Amino acid sequence: MIYLWIGFFAIIAFLLALDLGVFHRQAHAIRFREAVIWSCVWVTISLCMNGLIYFIYEYHWFGVTLDTGTRRDIATFFGGRVLAGGFEAAEAFFTGYLLEKALSVDNIFVMAMLFRQFRVEPAYQHRVLFWGIIGAIISRSIMIFVGVWLVTRFSWLFYVFGAYLAFAGVKMVFTDEDDDEDEQFDPDKSLIMRIVGRVIPIARDPHGARLTARENGKLHITKLGLALVVIELTDVIFALDSVPAVLAITTDSFIVLTSNIFAILGLRAMYFVLATMLDKFRYLQIALAIVLVVIGTKMFLHNVYDIPTSWSLIGIGSILALGITASLMANRAPKLDVELEESKADDAAPAANEDVAAPSADGEADVPSETRGKGE
Repeated sequence: MIYLWIGFFAIIAFLLALDLGVFHRQAHAIRFREAVIWSCVWVTISLCMNGLIYFIYEYHWFGVTLDTGTRRDIATFFGGRVLAGGFEAAEAFFTGYLLEKALSVDNIFVMAMLFRQFRVEPAYQHRVLFWGIIGAIISRSIMIFVGVWLVTRFSWLFYVFGAYLAFAGVKMVFTDEDDDEDEQFDPDKSLIMRIVGRVIPIARDPHGARLTARENGKLHITKLGLALVVIELTDVIFALDSVPAVLAITTDSFIVLTSNIFAILGLRAMYFVLATMLDKFRYLQIALAIVLVVIGTKMFLHNVYDIPTSWSLIGIGSILALGITASLMANRAPKLDVELEESKADDAAPAANEDVAAPSADGEADVPSETRGKGE
């Protein structure tokens, strides 16, 4: 199993080195078309990993079997049996991947807000997100290993995680996205600036794409580096939702970690695709809230009713599809109203033109005789 872990992290290191060292060596603003292409690339790589998961668990490469926990009550959470086949493993990977992708939408919204607040130029945003991804991989790995270790030894934690996810989902419904946080937040006067400033001085001058710089012979952290620190902290906060949610799908540490990390790897490209379109998905946050409540309920009631992974996958996909469809239909409604008003205006125009006098044969407009007499 150790060779499997070494191979996995070697693949991740190779992909990250290829990304920043070859394809994005020069800092530049990521355009929509480029972001869409890279999103497709990362999704394709993730699906290839999904296929590899199938073969690893189906043919037990490196002696691997699907681990659902060391206790019987944990095993019954996954359909009342210990799953060991490649199909079940691939299904669990894809469900966890889809769940993490969906929950990343809120993370994208916060990152877009932070970039505006810290005035990060578009050309440098990819660099910040790259190092943010590396930090997220490290923090998620630690949280996942600790989480798997805990739930496989203390099954009552499923109730805690389930209640927390349900609470987070309900809270998300009542969160007002239209609060003017951008205008109320001043990075120069924020608490994070004061805390970081006590550890390392904050640079006053811009230093391009550098995260740290020297001013007057002393090492300083730049505004770009400060934005990276805040993004890392927010990712840890979001992981408190996503990691327990994936543990509701499977407690196999390899599947939980690989599905989580591959979803994170495509987060940068997805950010540049969706950052300017988030306001068009007005009902997506409600859909995500429902997903959290459903997953939390599944964890909380795992000893009462066993929900198979396939049902979870169908449920999550259906809820997200409904949220996206409702958002698109809601965006279409105002356009239809505008088109209807324009149509009414066009219909009213000929009627108004009939009131205008038509020209006579001699080229003069016909006017009433009374008016003509007064003019003469």
